[in-house]
Amino acid sequence: MFKTLPGFREFYPDDYAAREDMFARWRRTARSFGFEEFSPPVLEQTELFTEKSGEEIKSQLFEFVDKGGRAVSLRPEMTPSLARMVGARAGGMRRPVKWFAIGENYRYERQQKGRLRAFFQYNADILGEESVGADAEIIALAVESLRALGLGRDEFRIRLGDRKLWSLFLNACGVPDGRSIQVLSAVDKFGKVPPEAMEEMLAEALNGGSGLAPVLMDKIRRFMSIGDIDGMLDIFKEADSDCRAELERRVSDWRELLSALDALGVGGFVVPDLGIVRGLAYYTGFVFEAFQSVGKGRALAGGGRYDALVGKLGYQDMPAVGFGMGDVTVSDLLELVGKKICADTSPDIYLVVGSEDVRPKALEIASALRSAGFSLDYPFKSGSFAKQFRQADALKAKFAVIIAQDELGRNAAKVKNLKSGEEFECGFSELPSRLR
Repeated sequence: MFKTLPGFREFYPDDYAAREDMFARWRRTARSFGFEEFSPPVLEQTELFTEKSGEEIKSQLFEFVDKGGRAVSLRPEMTPSLARMVGARAGGMRRPVKWFAIGENYRYERQQKGRLRAFFQYNADILGEESVGADAEIIALAVESLRALGLGRDEFRIRLGDRKLWSLFLNACGVPDGRSIQVLSAVDKFGKVPPEAMEEMLAEALNGGSGLAPVLMDKIRRFMSIGDIDGMLDIFKEADSDCRAELERRVSDWRELLSALDALGVGGFVVPDLGIVRGLAYYTGFVFEAFQSVGKGRALAGGGRYDALVGKLGYQDMPAVGFGMGDVTVSDLLELVGKKICADTSPDIYLVVGSEDVRPKALEIASALRSAGFSLDYPFKSGSFAKQFRQADALKAKFAVIIAQDELGRNAAKVKNLKSGEEFECGFSELPSRLR
Protein backbone atom coordinates (compact mmCIF):
# COMPACT_ATOMS: atom_id res chain seq x y z
CA MET A 1 0.00 0.00 0.00
CA PHE A 2 1.38 3.41 -0.99
CA LYS A 3 0.80 6.61 0.99
CA THR A 4 1.13 10.28 0.17
CA LEU A 5 4.56 11.64 1.12
CA PRO A 6 4.72 13.73 4.33
CA GLY A 7 3.84 17.37 3.75
CA PHE A 8 2.30 16.77 0.32
CA ARG A 9 -1.39 16.79 -0.58
CA GLU A 10 -3.66 15.15 -3.09
CA PHE A 11 -6.78 16.93 -4.25
CA TYR A 12 -9.90 14.84 -4.86
CA PRO A 13 -12.40 16.44 -7.29
CA ASP A 14 -14.37 18.46 -4.69
CA ASP A 15 -11.19 19.76 -3.05
CA TYR A 16 -9.62 20.49 -6.43
CA ALA A 17 -12.70 22.43 -7.54
CA ALA A 18 -12.62 24.52 -4.36
CA ARG A 19 -8.91 25.20 -4.82
CA GLU A 20 -9.40 26.27 -8.43
CA ASP A 21 -12.28 28.53 -7.39
CA MET A 22 -9.98 30.23 -4.87
CA PHE A 23 -7.33 30.69 -7.56
CA ALA A 24 -9.94 32.02 -10.01
CA ARG A 25 -11.00 34.67 -7.48
CA TRP A 26 -7.39 35.68 -6.95
CA ARG A 27 -6.84 35.89 -10.71
CA ARG A 28 -9.93 38.06 -11.22
CA THR A 29 -8.84 40.39 -8.44
CA ALA A 30 -5.26 40.73 -9.69
CA ARG A 31 -6.43 41.40 -13.23
CA SER A 32 -8.90 44.01 -11.98
CA PHE A 33 -5.80 45.84 -10.64
CA GLY A 34 -4.10 45.65 -14.03
CA PHE A 35 -1.70 42.81 -13.17
CA GLU A 36 -0.54 40.28 -15.78
CA GLU A 37 0.01 36.61 -14.99
CA PHE A 38 3.39 34.93 -15.49
CA SER A 39 4.70 31.42 -14.82
CA PRO A 40 8.30 30.75 -13.71
CA PRO A 41 9.98 27.33 -13.98
CA VAL A 42 9.57 24.97 -11.03
CA LEU A 43 13.28 24.02 -11.15
CA GLU A 44 16.03 26.64 -10.87
CA GLN A 45 19.75 26.81 -10.17
CA THR A 46 20.27 26.47 -6.42
CA GLU A 47 22.48 29.56 -6.49
CA LEU A 48 19.50 31.73 -7.41
CA PHE A 49 17.93 31.00 -4.01
CA THR A 50 21.15 31.16 -1.96
CA GLU A 51 22.05 34.50 -3.58
CA LYS A 52 18.74 35.92 -2.32
CA SER A 53 18.41 34.23 1.08
CA GLY A 54 21.91 33.01 2.00
CA GLU A 55 23.41 29.55 2.36
CA GLU A 56 21.11 28.78 5.31
CA ILE A 57 18.20 28.38 2.88
CA LYS A 58 19.78 25.12 1.70
CA SER A 59 18.43 23.25 4.72
CA GLN A 60 14.90 23.97 3.42
CA LEU A 61 15.49 23.11 -0.23
CA PHE A 62 14.67 20.04 -2.25
CA GLU A 63 18.08 20.25 -3.91
CA PHE A 64 20.06 17.80 -6.02
CA VAL A 65 22.59 17.58 -8.85
CA ASP A 66 20.87 16.87 -12.17
CA LYS A 67 22.18 14.59 -14.92
CA GLY A 68 24.01 17.54 -16.47
CA GLY A 69 25.97 18.08 -13.27
CA ARG A 70 24.08 21.26 -12.33
CA ALA A 71 23.15 22.09 -8.73
CA VAL A 72 19.39 22.66 -8.93
CA SER A 73 16.44 23.01 -6.55
CA LEU A 74 12.68 22.92 -6.65
CA ARG A 75 11.61 26.50 -6.06
CA PRO A 76 10.81 27.34 -2.39
CA GLU A 77 9.31 30.67 -3.51
CA MET A 78 8.79 32.64 -6.72
CA THR A 79 10.33 36.05 -5.96
CA PRO A 80 13.90 35.11 -7.07
CA SER A 81 12.56 33.70 -10.36
CA LEU A 82 10.50 36.85 -10.85
CA ALA A 83 13.54 39.06 -10.26
CA ARG A 84 15.59 36.97 -12.69
CA MET A 85 12.93 37.02 -15.41
CA VAL A 86 12.27 40.76 -15.16
CA GLY A 87 15.97 41.57 -14.83
CA ALA A 88 16.79 39.62 -18.00
CA ARG A 89 14.47 41.83 -20.10
CA ALA A 90 14.47 45.00 -18.02
CA GLY A 91 15.89 47.15 -20.79
CA GLY A 92 12.92 46.68 -23.09
CA MET A 93 10.09 46.48 -20.56
CA ARG A 94 7.38 49.07 -20.09
CA ARG A 95 7.34 50.16 -16.47
CA PRO A 96 5.94 49.68 -13.97
CA VAL A 97 5.92 45.91 -14.34
CA LYS A 98 2.82 44.52 -12.61
CA TRP A 99 2.93 40.72 -12.52
CA PHE A 100 1.27 37.98 -10.51
CA ALA A 101 1.59 34.20 -10.36
CA ILE A 102 -0.07 31.25 -8.64
CA GLY A 103 2.11 28.19 -8.38
CA GLU A 104 3.26 25.33 -6.18
CA ASN A 105 6.42 25.76 -4.12
CA TYR A 106 8.44 23.22 -2.15
CA ARG A 107 10.27 23.47 1.16
CA TYR A 108 11.86 20.57 2.97
CA GLU A 109 10.94 21.53 6.54
CA ARG A 110 9.06 20.09 9.46
CA GLN A 111 5.38 20.02 8.61
CA GLN A 112 2.94 21.57 11.07
CA LYS A 113 -0.46 23.24 11.12
CA GLY A 114 -0.58 25.69 8.22
CA ARG A 115 2.89 24.72 6.94
CA LEU A 116 3.45 21.92 4.46
CA ARG A 117 6.33 20.84 2.25
CA ALA A 118 4.35 21.50 -0.92
CA PHE A 119 2.05 24.51 -1.00
CA PHE A 120 0.54 26.91 -3.48
CA GLN A 121 1.37 30.57 -3.25
CA TYR A 122 -0.19 33.60 -4.89
CA ASN A 123 2.42 36.29 -5.55
CA ALA A 124 1.91 39.81 -6.85
CA ASP A 125 4.67 42.35 -7.44
CA ILE A 126 5.25 45.80 -8.90
CA LEU A 127 8.74 46.48 -10.27
CA GLY A 128 10.21 49.68 -11.66
CA GLU A 129 8.22 52.08 -9.45
CA GLU A 130 9.71 53.59 -6.30
CA SER A 131 6.81 55.80 -5.20
CA VAL A 132 4.67 55.06 -2.15
CA GLY A 133 1.76 54.65 -4.55
CA ALA A 134 3.12 51.22 -5.53
CA ASP A 135 3.20 50.15 -1.87
CA ALA A 136 -0.41 51.28 -1.49
CA GLU A 137 -1.47 49.37 -4.62
CA ILE A 138 0.17 46.13 -3.44
CA ILE A 139 -1.36 46.35 0.04
CA ALA A 140 -4.79 47.15 -1.45
CA LEU A 141 -4.49 44.12 -3.75
CA ALA A 142 -3.64 41.89 -0.77
CA VAL A 143 -6.71 43.14 1.09
CA GLU A 144 -9.05 42.78 -1.89
CA SER A 145 -7.69 39.29 -2.65
CA LEU A 146 -8.77 38.16 0.83
CA ARG A 147 -12.09 39.98 0.57
CA ALA A 148 -12.73 38.18 -2.72
CA LEU A 149 -12.90 34.97 -0.69
CA GLY A 150 -15.63 36.39 1.55
CA LEU A 151 -13.32 37.45 4.39
CA GLY A 152 -13.80 40.78 6.13
CA ARG A 153 -12.50 42.98 8.94
CA ASP A 154 -13.76 40.52 11.53
CA GLU A 155 -11.46 37.85 10.10
CA PHE A 156 -8.18 39.58 9.15
CA ARG A 157 -6.02 42.69 9.46
CA ILE A 158 -2.92 44.01 7.70
CA ARG A 159 -0.12 44.96 10.10
CA LEU A 160 2.22 47.53 8.60
CA GLY A 161 5.87 48.01 9.60
CA ASP A 162 8.86 49.88 8.20
CA ARG A 163 12.46 48.71 7.77
CA LYS A 164 13.64 52.27 6.98
CA LEU A 165 12.22 53.56 10.25
CA TRP A 166 13.89 50.67 12.07
CA SER A 167 17.24 51.58 10.52
CA LEU A 168 16.86 55.17 11.72
CA PHE A 169 15.90 53.95 15.18
CA LEU A 170 18.81 51.49 15.48
CA ASN A 171 21.27 54.16 14.33
CA ALA A 172 19.90 56.51 16.97
CA CYS A 173 20.36 53.72 19.55
CA GLY A 174 24.04 53.38 18.70
CA VAL A 175 23.83 50.06 16.87
CA PRO A 176 27.09 49.81 14.88
CA ASP A 177 26.95 50.24 11.11
CA GLY A 178 26.52 46.94 9.34
CA ARG A 179 24.81 45.18 12.27
CA SER A 180 21.24 46.41 11.75
CA ILE A 181 20.29 43.48 9.46
CA GLN A 182 21.42 40.98 12.10
CA VAL A 183 19.57 42.89 14.83
CA LEU A 184 16.36 42.99 12.75
CA SER A 185 16.63 39.26 12.12
CA ALA A 186 16.66 38.81 15.91
CA VAL A 187 13.84 41.34 16.41
CA ASP A 188 11.69 39.29 14.03
CA LYS A 189 11.60 36.63 16.76
CA PHE A 190 10.61 39.09 19.51
CA GLY A 191 7.78 37.60 21.55
CA LYS A 192 8.37 34.16 20.03
CA VAL A 193 11.30 33.29 22.33
CA PRO A 194 11.88 33.90 26.09
CA PRO A 195 13.42 37.30 27.07
CA GLU A 196 16.71 35.64 28.11
CA ALA A 197 17.05 33.98 24.72
CA MET A 198 16.13 37.24 23.01
CA GLU A 199 18.86 39.08 24.91
CA GLU A 200 21.40 36.44 23.85
CA MET A 201 20.31 36.73 20.22
CA LEU A 202 20.69 40.52 20.34
CA ALA A 203 24.16 40.22 21.89
CA GLU A 204 25.16 37.83 19.10
CA ALA A 205 23.64 40.14 16.48
CA LEU A 206 25.69 43.00 17.95
CA ASN A 207 28.82 40.88 17.49
CA GLY A 208 29.45 40.44 21.16
CA GLY A 209 27.92 43.71 22.34
CA SER A 210 26.39 42.12 25.43
CA GLY A 211 26.56 45.40 27.37
CA LEU A 212 24.29 47.14 24.85
CA ALA A 213 21.82 44.26 24.53
CA PRO A 214 19.74 44.79 27.74
CA VAL A 215 19.43 48.53 27.11
CA LEU A 216 18.58 47.94 23.47
CA MET A 217 15.96 45.37 24.41
CA ASP A 218 14.10 47.90 26.53
CA LYS A 219 14.25 50.52 23.77
CA ILE A 220 13.09 47.99 21.19
CA ARG A 221 10.14 47.03 23.38
CA ARG A 222 9.04 50.68 23.58
CA PHE A 223 9.61 51.22 19.86
CA MET A 224 7.50 48.20 18.96
CA SER A 225 4.62 49.52 21.06
CA ILE A 226 4.22 52.60 18.83
CA GLY A 227 0.91 52.48 16.97
CA ASP A 228 0.64 55.88 15.28
CA ILE A 229 2.65 58.61 13.58
CA ASP A 230 2.76 60.88 16.65
CA GLY A 231 4.43 58.07 18.57
CA MET A 232 7.04 57.74 15.82
CA LEU A 233 7.91 61.41 16.19
CA ASP A 234 8.01 61.29 19.99
CA ILE A 235 10.54 58.48 20.24
CA PHE A 236 13.07 60.44 18.17
CA LYS A 237 12.82 63.64 20.27
CA GLU A 238 16.46 63.41 21.39
CA ALA A 239 17.88 62.39 18.01
CA ASP A 240 20.33 64.66 16.17
CA SER A 241 19.17 67.05 13.45
CA ASP A 242 20.20 64.79 10.55
CA CYS A 243 18.23 61.90 11.99
CA ARG A 244 15.25 64.16 12.65
CA ALA A 245 15.33 65.41 9.04
CA GLU A 246 15.31 61.82 7.73
CA LEU A 247 12.51 60.98 10.16
CA GLU A 248 10.39 63.88 8.89
CA ARG A 249 10.78 62.60 5.33
CA ARG A 250 9.84 59.09 6.37
CA VAL A 251 6.83 60.24 8.37
CA SER A 252 5.70 62.10 5.25
CA ASP A 253 5.84 58.74 3.39
CA TRP A 254 3.74 57.18 6.16
CA ARG A 255 1.11 59.90 5.87
CA GLU A 256 1.01 59.52 2.07
CA LEU A 257 0.69 55.73 2.27
CA LEU A 258 -2.07 55.73 4.88
CA SER A 259 -3.96 58.43 2.96
CA ALA A 260 -3.73 56.40 -0.27
CA LEU A 261 -4.96 53.25 1.49
CA ASP A 262 -7.95 55.20 2.82
CA ALA A 263 -8.71 56.50 -0.67
CA LEU A 264 -8.49 52.95 -2.05
CA GLY A 265 -11.10 51.85 0.50
CA VAL A 266 -8.86 49.51 2.50
CA GLY A 267 -7.52 51.81 5.23
CA GLY A 268 -9.79 50.21 7.81
CA PHE A 269 -7.96 46.90 7.33
CA VAL A 270 -4.48 48.37 7.98
CA VAL A 271 -2.92 48.85 11.42
CA PRO A 272 0.55 50.43 11.93
CA ASP A 273 2.66 47.88 13.80
CA LEU A 274 6.41 48.37 14.08
CA GLY A 275 6.69 44.85 15.45
CA ILE A 276 6.46 43.69 11.83
CA VAL A 277 10.02 43.65 10.49
CA ARG A 278 10.05 40.59 8.15
CA GLY A 279 13.32 38.85 9.07
CA LEU A 280 14.63 38.43 5.51
CA ALA A 281 17.57 40.72 4.78
CA TYR A 282 16.43 41.89 1.35
CA TYR A 283 13.50 44.07 2.56
CA THR A 284 14.30 47.79 2.31
CA GLY A 285 11.19 49.80 3.21
CA PHE A 286 7.58 49.29 4.19
CA VAL A 287 6.80 45.70 5.16
CA PHE A 288 3.46 44.15 6.04
CA GLU A 289 1.77 40.93 7.06
CA ALA A 290 -1.86 39.87 6.91
CA PHE A 291 -2.96 38.13 10.10
CA GLN A 292 -6.22 36.41 10.90
CA SER A 293 -7.99 38.23 13.72
CA VAL A 294 -9.75 35.09 14.95
CA GLY A 295 -8.42 31.84 16.35
CA LYS A 296 -4.66 31.78 16.91
CA GLY A 297 -3.95 34.89 14.83
CA ARG A 298 -1.84 33.10 12.25
CA ALA A 299 -0.18 34.89 9.33
CA LEU A 300 -1.97 34.68 5.97
CA ALA A 301 0.34 36.70 3.74
CA GLY A 302 3.44 38.84 3.90
CA GLY A 303 5.41 41.22 1.78
CA GLY A 304 7.07 44.56 1.42
CA ARG A 305 9.55 46.61 -0.54
CA TYR A 306 12.76 45.01 -1.82
CA ASP A 307 14.51 47.60 -3.96
CA ALA A 308 17.93 45.90 -4.12
CA LEU A 309 17.12 42.31 -5.11
CA VAL A 310 17.13 42.62 -8.92
CA GLY A 311 20.49 44.39 -8.81
CA LYS A 312 21.86 41.83 -6.33
CA LEU A 313 21.16 39.06 -8.87
CA GLY A 314 23.41 40.83 -11.39
CA TYR A 315 20.88 42.89 -13.34
CA GLN A 316 20.24 46.62 -13.43
CA ASP A 317 18.82 48.08 -10.22
CA MET A 318 15.04 48.16 -10.13
CA PRO A 319 12.76 49.14 -7.22
CA ALA A 320 10.23 46.47 -6.31
CA VAL A 321 7.41 45.72 -3.88
CA GLY A 322 5.23 42.63 -3.57
CA PHE A 323 3.57 39.99 -1.42
CA GLY A 324 3.06 36.25 -1.18
CA MET A 325 -0.14 34.59 0.06
CA GLY A 326 -0.30 30.87 0.80
CA ASP A 327 -3.30 28.67 0.10
CA VAL A 328 -2.88 26.51 3.22
CA THR A 329 -3.40 29.11 5.96
CA VAL A 330 -6.07 30.94 3.94
CA SER A 331 -8.00 27.68 3.45
CA ASP A 332 -7.69 26.92 7.16
CA LEU A 333 -9.12 30.35 8.02
CA LEU A 334 -12.05 29.93 5.61
CA GLU A 335 -12.88 26.63 7.27
CA LEU A 336 -12.50 28.13 10.76
CA VAL A 337 -14.99 30.93 10.09
CA GLY A 338 -17.42 28.75 8.15
CA LYS A 339 -16.73 30.36 4.76
CA LYS A 340 -15.00 27.43 3.13
CA ILE A 341 -15.30 27.62 -0.64
CA CYS A 342 -17.54 24.94 -2.12
CA ALA A 343 -17.27 25.24 -5.88
CA ASP A 344 -20.23 24.23 -8.03
CA THR A 345 -19.18 21.26 -10.17
CA SER A 346 -22.69 20.14 -11.06
CA PRO A 347 -23.59 19.79 -14.76
CA ASP A 348 -26.14 22.06 -16.39
CA ILE A 349 -27.95 19.11 -17.93
CA TYR A 350 -28.45 15.42 -17.27
CA LEU A 351 -29.58 13.68 -20.45
CA VAL A 352 -32.12 10.94 -19.69
CA VAL A 353 -31.92 8.24 -22.37
CA GLY A 354 -35.25 6.41 -22.73
CA SER A 355 -33.86 3.29 -24.46
CA GLU A 356 -30.89 2.05 -26.46
CA ASP A 357 -32.90 2.67 -29.63
CA VAL A 358 -32.76 6.44 -29.07
CA ARG A 359 -29.13 6.52 -27.90
CA PRO A 360 -27.67 7.60 -31.30
CA LYS A 361 -29.99 10.63 -31.37
CA ALA A 362 -29.30 11.30 -27.66
CA LEU A 363 -25.54 11.37 -28.29
CA GLU A 364 -26.07 13.72 -31.23
CA ILE A 365 -28.07 16.07 -28.98
CA ALA A 366 -25.44 15.78 -26.23
CA SER A 367 -22.75 16.90 -28.67
CA ALA A 368 -24.87 19.82 -29.90
CA LEU A 369 -25.62 21.05 -26.36
CA ARG A 370 -21.97 20.80 -25.31
CA SER A 371 -20.99 22.75 -28.42
CA ALA A 372 -23.53 25.40 -27.36
CA GLY A 373 -21.65 25.80 -24.06
CA PHE A 374 -23.62 23.60 -21.68
CA SER A 375 -22.01 21.07 -19.35
CA LEU A 376 -23.79 17.76 -19.70
CA ASP A 377 -23.70 14.20 -18.42
CA TYR A 378 -25.63 11.06 -19.41
CA PRO A 379 -25.75 7.33 -18.57
CA PHE A 380 -23.55 4.92 -20.47
CA LYS A 381 -26.20 2.24 -20.08
CA SER A 382 -29.93 2.84 -20.28
CA GLY A 383 -31.75 2.23 -17.03
CA SER A 384 -35.14 3.03 -15.60
CA PHE A 385 -36.30 6.63 -15.63
CA ALA A 386 -36.38 6.60 -11.82
CA LYS A 387 -32.75 5.48 -11.62
CA GLN A 388 -31.64 8.12 -14.11
CA PHE A 389 -33.48 10.89 -12.25
CA ARG A 390 -31.84 9.79 -9.00
CA GLN A 391 -28.48 10.12 -10.72
CA ALA A 392 -29.43 13.60 -11.99
CA ASP A 393 -30.35 14.63 -8.43
CA ALA A 394 -27.11 13.15 -7.05
CA LEU A 395 -25.09 15.19 -9.58
CA LYS A 396 -27.17 18.30 -8.71
CA ALA A 397 -27.92 18.89 -12.39
CA LYS A 398 -30.04 21.93 -13.14
CA PHE A 399 -32.12 20.37 -15.96
CA ALA A 400 -33.07 16.90 -17.09
CA VAL A 401 -33.52 16.57 -20.87
CA ILE A 402 -35.47 13.39 -21.68
CA ILE A 403 -34.99 11.69 -25.04
CA ALA A 404 -37.58 8.89 -25.46
CA GLN A 405 -39.21 7.05 -28.37
CA ASP A 406 -42.48 9.03 -28.28
CA GLU A 407 -40.73 12.39 -28.29
CA LEU A 408 -38.29 11.23 -30.96
CA GLY A 409 -41.18 10.81 -33.38
CA ARG A 410 -42.09 14.47 -32.83
CA ASN A 411 -38.43 15.58 -33.18
CA ALA A 412 -38.67 16.99 -29.64
CA ALA A 413 -37.46 16.42 -26.09
CA LYS A 414 -39.01 16.84 -22.68
CA VAL A 415 -37.21 19.22 -20.34
CA LYS A 416 -37.59 19.31 -16.57
CA ASN A 417 -36.23 22.07 -14.36
CA LEU A 418 -34.90 20.03 -11.45
CA LYS A 419 -34.98 23.04 -9.12
CA SER A 420 -38.54 24.27 -9.73
CA GLY A 421 -40.13 21.08 -11.09
CA GLU A 422 -41.40 22.92 -14.18
CA GLU A 423 -41.68 20.77 -17.33
CA PHE A 424 -42.05 21.62 -21.01
CA GLU A 425 -41.56 20.04 -24.42
CA CYS A 426 -39.16 21.58 -26.90
CA GLY A 427 -37.96 20.89 -30.45
CA PHE A 428 -34.38 19.62 -30.68
CA SER A 429 -33.16 22.70 -32.55
CA GLU A 430 -34.68 25.03 -29.95
CA LEU A 431 -33.10 23.33 -26.93
CA PRO A 432 -30.06 25.65 -26.50
CA SER A 433 -32.12 28.86 -26.60
CA ARG A 434 -34.91 27.50 -24.35
CA LEU A 435 -32.45 26.15 -21.78
CA ARG A 436 -30.74 29.53 -21.58
